[in-house]
Amino acid sequence: MENTSIQDEVILQVKDLRTYFNTDEGVVEAVDGITFDLRKGETMGIVGESGSGKSVTNLSIMNLIPNPPGKIMGGEVLFHGEDLLKLSEKQIQNIRGNKISMIFQDPMSSLNPFLRISTQMVETIMLHQKLDKKAAKIKAIEMLKLAGIPAPEKRIDNYPHQFSGGMRQRVMIAMGLSCNPEILIADEPTSALDVTIQAQILELMQDLSRRLGTAVIMITHSLGVVAGMCDTICVMYAGRVVERGNTEDIFKEPKHPYTRGLIQSVPRLDKENAERLYSIPGQPPNVIDLPPCCPFFPRCSKASDICKKKYPPLKEFANGHCTSCWLYADEKEKAE
Repeated sequence: MENTSIQDEVILQVKDLRTYFNTDEGVVEAVDGITFDLRKGETMGIVGESGSGKSVTNLSIMNLIPNPPGKIMGGEVLFHGEDLLKLSEKQIQNIRGNKISMIFQDPMSSLNPFLRISTQMVETIMLHQKLDKKAAKIKAIEMLKLAGIPAPEKRIDNYPHQFSGGMRQRVMIAMGLSCNPEILIADEPTSALDVTIQAQILELMQDLSRRLGTAVIMITHSLGVVAGMCDTICVMYAGRVVERGNTEDIFKEPKHPYTRGLIQSVPRLDKENAERLYSIPGQPPNVIDLPPCCPFFPRCSKASDICKKKYPPLKEFANGHCTSCWLYADEKEKAE
């Protein structure tokens, strides 16, 4: 998919981001050297199995890692050239929910069950938009209407339990976009919903992103979700990006064996003969004290001896498509 509203302006740069957690068993290297750029109006998908580091990456961007046990060990998160990791708590609070918003996986746990929707939305808008209570409530009603909530002037005074799962997720989208953020981070926003409602929520997010010019980071384990929504994809495995590029390039010619496995695992309706759905053999690795090799080699049918010894260098192809795999390294890189 190609979003014609994408501009060349890079608004977010993540450079060599590393986030570790100290546990009794050892150091969990949840995010280990993530690098990517996000442009204005772009929708980026971050894809991978559970435990690959997707959510921790975006919690690190928002500077929401609990310390202890977690700690951002290094790297930069540049928002319009300013490193968010170096800001004070007061400074970062002016950006969270204002310039960068986040929608979490379960809206019921994100919304306060004891407060009306109006209270939760109006307070945020008053804080960041500097509006009085009356103007903030008008803005909140407008956003609920934009998100497809029927009779928003009445429903805004309801409690979260009075909404269905799909409607609660619409409320979360309305809250996330109420302060006109430049970036919206959506962490598995459809995983708790049925298939029909999933499609509605994804279509809503795509429509609002285009209309409001908001860049979106979509965290998901499903390549089927990102296929129709995202402009670019980062595929994560064991805390690292193993492949990234345009959605069309990755689906047309996936480079990394892990990416190929994920694509093969997506159910297809265009195949005439029914066949058993492919699954990647084995289990994701334990990211505690990983050896300096390719973590995918125990599950990879293309693995060679060098895969067990060193982590592969980044290989770039056309249109910004790149991957970290020894299959594309030259003899000089292998010798080094």
